[in-house]
Amino acid sequence: MANYSHTNSKGVTYYLHNKSVQLRGGKNYTIYFFAKKPKNEKGEPCDLPNDRKVQENPRNGFLTLKKK
Repeated sequence: MANYSHTNSKGVTYYLHNKSVQLRGGKNYTIYFFAKKPKNEKGEPCDLPNDRKVQENPRNGFLTLKKK
């Protein structure tokens, strides 16, 4: 199982995770987040979705996912 990892410009490696949450209207939604550890109790490790790209904040090296 190859999970997605990304090393930012500061040399820190982050691992992509996802979590399914239920919105107030009852609709299920998948959120994605980066963590420093490959396994995180808040979500499951995952691969990079085809419709997303990784964007890095140049000031602090924080990684986010953006739609293509």
